[in-house]
Amino acid sequence: MPTTLHIAGLELSRTESPPSLACWTGYLPRRAGTDPAGMSVVTEPAAPPEESVLRLAHDMVSRFDAFVDQALEYCRIRLREPQFELAAEELAWLDLPELPLALPEATVWADQTWAIRFAESRFDLADPYGLLVTFNGTQPVDVQGLDDEEE
Repeated sequence: MPTTLHIAGLELSRTESPPSLACWTGYLPRRAGTDPAGMSVVTEPAAPPEESVLRLAHDMVSRFDAFVDQALEYCRIRLREPQFELAAEELAWLDLPELPLALPEATVWADQTWAIRFAESRFDLADPYGLLVTFNGTQPVDVQGLDDEEE
């Protein structure tokens, strides 16, 4: 099992995880004044990632800022839906130039699904674990709050 993965100039280090899976994590280089951005590749059962997973991770790293922008716009649209039960104040935040979502982290799984989690958010539905935007290929397809009920 490799201790590091090199993807699009990014070094991911193997992290401690349960024996049933393998996880490599690193941080994308970012412009000064922007949030740090984490990146993980997870395989279950534990095994080196397949070439197709590495290609997906490479595409995600190479276009990370564009995918974050897509995820933010997706949240801006989807979170207006009644099932998210946002308070009036939270609905108003959706009209702000910058959404109250920060610290984006991407995870690519061995089945070639992936998501961006915004680890920090003022939205109640994201307390305390953030907001997760799942992608199918290059398109966001779902958003969910990671509150205490999602543990």
